[in-house]
Amino acid sequence: MDTVLLKINNEKAYKLLEGLEDLQLITVLKRKTESQQKLSDKYAGKLPSDIADELQNYVTKSREEWNNNSI
Repeated sequence: MDTVLLKINNEKAYKLLEGLEDLQLITVLKRKTESQQKLSDKYAGKLPSDIADELQNYVTKSREEWNNNSI
C-alpha cells in the first residue's frame, strides 16, 4: 500500500474521505489539527485593505462555485 499526504480544504471533501474510511477503502492516519480560525482573523492587519478585499471576493466566489457544482 501507498501512504499519501493530503491537505483537505473543504469540509465536504473531508466527509467524503470519512465515508471511504467507513467502507474500509482508506485509512485516515491523522485527523484535523489546525484550528478553525477564519483566515480574515488570522491575517488581519497583514495585507493592505484593497488586496484583502480582493482576496475575500475571490474566496467567496470560489466557495459559491464549489457549492454550486458539488454533489
